[in-house]
Amino acid sequence: MTRIVLQLILMLAAILIASALFTNALEHLGKRMQLSDGVTGSLLAAVGTALPETSIPLIAILSGHGELLNEEISIGAILGAPLMLATLSTCLMTVSVLGQRGLFGRIYPEASGIKRDLNYFLYGFFLSAVAMYVPHTHIVVRAGLSIALICVYLHYVYMTLQASQALVDSGHSTTVLDLMYLSHIGIQTRLITILLQLGIALVLLVSSAKGFMHYIDQYSQYLGVSPLLLSLIMIPIATELPEKINTILWVRCGKDTLAFSNLTGAMVFQGTILPALGIILTPWQPCLEALTSIAITLTAVAWCQVLLRDRGLPIWALLFNGIFYVAYLGMMLTYS
Repeated sequence: MTRIVLQLILMLAAILIASALFTNALEHLGKRMQLSDGVTGSLLAAVGTALPETSIPLIAILSGHGELLNEEISIGAILGAPLMLATLSTCLMTVSVLGQRGLFGRIYPEASGIKRDLNYFLYGFFLSAVAMYVPHTHIVVRAGLSIALICVYLHYVYMTLQASQALVDSGHSTTVLDLMYLSHIGIQTRLITILLQLGIALVLLVSSAKGFMHYIDQYSQYLGVSPLLLSLIMIPIATELPEKINTILWVRCGKDTLAFSNLTGAMVFQGTILPALGIILTPWQPCLEALTSIAITLTAVAWCQVLLRDRGLPIWALLFNGIFYVAYLGMMLTYS
């Protein structure tokens, strides 16, 4: 038992290091490309920090042992990731500035980009839920829904990039918090070294995610609980840590757009691309745990959409996203 926990911690540490390397390099790439902070947060940083939760389900599906078990782990990771961002991650970001801004303070992201992110996520994730009710015999329909989700994300990327230049001109260009990490060992920051750091991070990320999935498998057998239930709760807590850390750092520095768009951009990616893979590569069918996860995720995101105004999001109201997660956790433990 102790050995498994230590190995999980080791794999988690490797995932965090890889994600930090990747995100740091992406910030420098965004600045070099003269992108807005919304684009850097919603696209570059979001996709970079979404790599752990992307690689875990893919590796679970494609690995050669325990096919049904791996499919359950994969579905849990796919559905649990956006739920964690919409509920617990949003709440933790808000709590981190509670002392600075007060209960009746506000978080002020650039509203048009966040609205776009939330709208695309709600549409894509709802479509993913509908796909669960399409029988496996209708393979053409399921494939069509998968392709539609990919097209939703590609259109989202196009619209986000289209809006970038106007945001840069209005003062929302990308800034970086730290020097590129490779520069600390004497390597100059150039395009080739940025790409080198991205490559190192990717290799570390995939290998550590594979190890993490393996030990989740062992841990679920030891506890005697459903791998789907464990992966819905434990894997997202682990893999969403990069987003949590980044958003807390950014929002405490007053970079509200980077902070919030990192969450919402990752949600769009996780609510379209990952379910598109799940529809094709897993059973992707309704069950109580999966439907509960989807319902609470959509509720939490819709709540943010209702709150979002040009004058910012009220801190007291965003704290309710944490209550959504507590309710979800309570239901999951009841099901077990």
